[in-house]
Amino acid sequence: MRLTIGTRGSQLALIQAESVRDQLLAQHTGLEIRLEVIRTLGDRTRGSLRRFGGRGVFTSELQAALLDGRIHLAVHSLKDLPTTGPPQLVLVATPPREDVRDVLVAQRACSLDELPPGATVGTGSPRRQAQLLALRPDLRPVDLRGNLDTRITRVTDGELDAVVLAAAGLHRLGWAGRISAYLQPEQMLPAPGQAALGLQMRADADQAPLVQALNHPHTFQAVTAERALLAALGGGCHAPMGAWGRIRAGMLLLSGAVGNPDGSRVVRRICRGAPEAAAALGHRLAAALRAAGAEPMLAERPAP
Repeated sequence: MRLTIGTRGSQLALIQAESVRDQLLAQHTGLEIRLEVIRTLGDRTRGSLRRFGGRGVFTSELQAALLDGRIHLAVHSLKDLPTTGPPQLVLVATPPREDVRDVLVAQRACSLDELPPGATVGTGSPRRQAQLLALRPDLRPVDLRGNLDTRITRVTDGELDAVVLAAAGLHRLGWAGRISAYLQPEQMLPAPGQAALGLQMRADADQAPLVQALNHPHTFQAVTAERALLAALGGGCHAPMGAWGRIRAGMLLLSGAVGNPDGSRVVRRICRGAPEAAAALGHRLAAALRAAGAEPMLAERPAP
């Protein structure tokens, strides 16, 4: 059987797709797999992605390739995948998740507290900006995008004092040694789906059972709750909100946070429930956050 995997062309995206390919080949003898690189809107544009609304800029072209049959499987960074999409496509599997935490990469600081007053910190994420300023109101966030190496170079060249990135990407690239400090979820909740891969296919794909074998149930349950929360709050990739689901003692715990972009207020709540009712848990936490005053914050956005 043949399988074509679609992926973005960045170094990180290729590593992720190659990992999925290798896992499939290890489980299924006789399977022929090739990778097809697809450039997305996010890859073709420069400047802040906020002006595009943040929905599907790294995934729409991959989904189009699935629909027209050019590829059989799309490997997404799950935090980039919108919660709504073509009904013909399904999330078939989520392999085991990497480290969900955000990290600080800095030249002369080993923690957030060690950054100098008024330090410039690069991040293109309203979620990170809101939680960062809640911890250190004196910091100066700088909108930032590009591949991981480009962002880190802004620090090593002295243009920025630090950048905030996802630990998972640095780990997958073998760059853990560049990390100055890990930001614990109690400090900064990750984005919904952060550190997880989303394996998406057509609902009628003959190869779906092969890919389903890569699914990690606990990861799938956790990200289902996170994405249900995101959908219930009406947020997209650039919503100033974080979410973290995890299984503890047989229960699914889901933490959520919504903040003002200036960090003046961050609302946090946590709910727990049965893992098999992950989506319902996400909706329940959304209601709790709204009741705590999150609605006006979701409408706010930092300027592009």
